[in-house]
Amino acid sequence: MRYRRFGKTNLNISIFSLGTMRYLASEENARLTVERSLKLGINHLETARGYGKSEQFLGKALVDLEIPRTQVHITSKIPPTADPAAVERSIDDSLTALGTDYLDCLAIHGLNTEEHLAWVQAPDGCMKPVERAIATGKVRHVGFSTHAPLEVILRAIATDQFEFVCLHYNYFFQRNAPALELASQKDMGIFIISPADKGGMLYTPPPMLSELCHPFSPLELNYRFLLSDRRITTLSVGPANPTELDEPLAVSNQDGSLIASEVEALERLQTQQVKVLGSDCCSQCYACLPCPEAINIPEVLRLRNLAVSYDMTDFGRYRYGMFENAGHWFPGRRGDRCTDCGDCLPRCPEQLDIPTLLRDTHERLKGKSGRRLWGE
Repeated sequence: MRYRRFGKTNLNISIFSLGTMRYLASEENARLTVERSLKLGINHLETARGYGKSEQFLGKALVDLEIPRTQVHITSKIPPTADPAAVERSIDDSLTALGTDYLDCLAIHGLNTEEHLAWVQAPDGCMKPVERAIATGKVRHVGFSTHAPLEVILRAIATDQFEFVCLHYNYFFQRNAPALELASQKDMGIFIISPADKGGMLYTPPPMLSELCHPFSPLELNYRFLLSDRRITTLSVGPANPTELDEPLAVSNQDGSLIASEVEALERLQTQQVKVLGSDCCSQCYACLPCPEAINIPEVLRLRNLAVSYDMTDFGRYRYGMFENAGHWFPGRRGDRCTDCGDCLPRCPEQLDIPTLLRDTHERLKGKSGRRLWGE
C-alpha cells in the first residue's frame, strides 16, 4: 500500500480508503471487512451518519480488533442543514456511535445545491458548530462531499472553509477536472468517491469494454488513470464483504506515471468512442443547458455515449433509472420529457439533433426506476 499527504490536513493516508456504506450484512461481516482492509494497509476509514448502522459497526469492529485509535484515520459525514443545533447533535451522535472522542475528518455530506452552499456560508449557519467542534478537539479537519454541478463545487472550494473534498471524477466522467485542479491549487486533500461503481460498474464490465482495455481490466485501468494523478490523495473502495477488497487493492502499490501499455489502452477507448459515435458524440460541453424541461441533457447523452461506444448499457440503465428518483443527489429529468422546443439546438457546438438523441437514449436505457442506497 502506498500513502499520500491528504492536502493541508497533513494526514498521511492510504491511496485506497475503506468506504463502509455496503458492508452492513452483519456486524461480523463489517468486522471481517475492516480487519481485511487494515491487513492490506488501508488506514483511512470513511463512514456517514446516514449509512444505517455503519458507524456503530465500524466502532465495534475497531474495539473488537483492538486497533489503537491513532493507527487509523476516521472520516464521517453529516448532511448540510440550516439548523446549527442539528449539526452539533449529528457530530455528537457520530462520536457516540463510533465510540471515539474525536473524528480525524468531518465532511459536510452532499453539498449539492446553491441552498446548501448558502447554509455553509451563512455567518451563523451550519459551520459554526463545526468550528466549535474543532476548537474543542471533537473534529480535527473539515471538508465536504458533493454531487453538485461543477459551478457549485467550484464556489464551495473557493470559500476556503474546507481542507478536503470528496469528489466524483474518473476516466468516464471528467467533468469535475476544473474542481480537481482548483482543490489542488488550494492544497486540499482530494478523495475520489465511487470510482468503480458510479465510475461505470467496473466490477462487472461488458465484454466489449474488457476487450478494449486488455491486458488490463477496466477497473484496474480506471484506478491507474486516477492514481497516476499526483493531485489525487485517495480512492474510495466500498466492498460488501472482505473478498471484494482483493481486486481493487491489487494495484495499491502502483501509483506512478502511466506506462506505455496503459496509455495505449486509454487511447483505444478514445478512438473507439470517436469511431462508433461519429457525429452523434456529445462532447460534454454543457452549452445546451439550461433545459426548459429540466432534462439533464449532458448526463443523459453521456450515458448514451458509454452505452453505444462500449456497450455499458447495464451501467447506463442503472444511472438513467436514478433520474427523477434521487432528488439533489442526481438531478434532472429523463430524456422522454423533451417537448422539441428547440432551445438547446442553436447552443450545441456539434450541432447534434439533441431531441432525437434524448429519445434514443430513453429507448435504450429505460427500465426500472432506481434510488440511492441511503437517502438523507
